[in-house]
Amino acid sequence: MTPLDDLAFFQQVARSGSLTGASRELGLSLSAVSKRLMQLEARLDVSLATRTTRRLTLTAEGERYLARGTMILGDLGDLENSLRDQGASLSGRLRINATFGFGRRHVAPLISRFAELHPQLELLLELTSFPLGLDEQGFDINIRVGEPPDARWIAKRLLTNRRVLCAAPAYLASAPRLERLEDLAHHRCLVVRENDTDYSLWRFESTDGTRTQRAIRVHGRLASNDAEAMTRMALDGHGVLLRSWWDVHEYLASGELVALLPQWQGIRADFYLLYSERMRDSVRMRRFIDFMITEMTGRVPELPGASR
Repeated sequence: MTPLDDLAFFQQVARSGSLTGASRELGLSLSAVSKRLMQLEARLDVSLATRTTRRLTLTAEGERYLARGTMILGDLGDLENSLRDQGASLSGRLRINATFGFGRRHVAPLISRFAELHPQLELLLELTSFPLGLDEQGFDINIRVGEPPDARWIAKRLLTNRRVLCAAPAYLASAPRLERLEDLAHHRCLVVRENDTDYSLWRFESTDGTRTQRAIRVHGRLASNDAEAMTRMALDGHGVLLRSWWDVHEYLASGELVALLPQWQGIRADFYLLYSERMRDSVRMRRFIDFMITEMTGRVPELPGASR
């Protein structure tokens, strides 16, 4: 095995999080993975990880070997791609993280089309209930709401989005009047328990040009950590929902849901494609980003009357 083979092997082991996971991903027996890791450590004369069959924790030396090794493998792939004709298929790997709802609806279909264009490129899409930490699991691309917290990450806006207050006609037919934000206190609100935010505090911005912001505490007997489940509850007439435009625009267009309080809109919830500064010159990264931004255009219609 060459040093590059060892780098690729250790990268897979580290990303799998355990020897058992690595054996599954690599298609090798557990004993074979364990033996090869010991051989690598013997060659380097250093301990790279403490491990059991269920968990693997990198040592400081292992973290350094993984970080530099990932850069070396990425640079090699980019060098080979740059030497090929720009119209040719890309090679190498891209690991992408996105949330379940947006990932299933939009990211997965676009990755499918990109994969058809570049059959030599390995694409790993991991969907999670909530966005992972930017430094977790070694993802090349993170697709999430909001810009990155520091300059180590570059952000490209993928979709302009806001949350919309809405309800089904069946609910509104017998519900109290809703003319002001304060009136939400008298309504059954459908609460989505997302992330670690104060999920019962709904935030709004005025559409009168002043961009006045308000926060209203809401209550309701139905709540879930799954936004799609709450959208279903809204469609069934159980209450008022504050949900992203990308997720409910089709129901609003069909009349199954009705937009409420047009003088207010949810705060910005734009989707961004985030990637590391060190990947700025990656050919496969640039091609993937350009493709995603181009293909997302028009997938979700503009939010009527929304301020930008």
